[in-house]
Amino acid sequence: MFCTNCGHKNPEGSNFCASCGTPLAEGAGPDTTVNFLPAELESDLDEEVHISPDELEGGRGVLIVKRGPNAGSKFFVDSAGAALGRSPDNDIFLDDITVSRRHVEITRPGESFTLKDVGSLNGTYINRERVEEAELRSGDEIQIGKFKIIFLTGS
Repeated sequence: MFCTNCGHKNPEGSNFCASCGTPLAEGAGPDTTVNFLPAELESDLDEEVHISPDELEGGRGVLIVKRGPNAGSKFFVDSAGAALGRSPDNDIFLDDITVSRRHVEITRPGESFTLKDVGSLNGTYINRERVEEAELRSGDEIQIGKFKIIFLTGS
């Protein structure tokens, strides 16, 4: 059963797409034609996002949603760090079925930021490599579920 939104092949009898969460139409079977744009051809960001040096004072970091719901949103991370996930109880709420309830934590044990996957189902990627824990550098691309997020810091 293929998703009419993203083209993902789902197990027969699925009610929702495992990739994008779209409800699957009844009767959509192997004879259904689906047209979709491959992910590598999608535009990652429709408009530029500007960050002033003042916003990164004191070594703060910023997470910019490059692709996914709320693309273009900015989230600032300071020395207290941040928890990211699908649960509204997180510091940064990533509302999508492909994200675990508590997916990753970003901490700042010293001068640099560290990202740690806290047992997510779909994994966490930095610059397209799956990681359990890694030091973040300015310009790193973080992928959490369908979200692509750019990390920037002034230090």
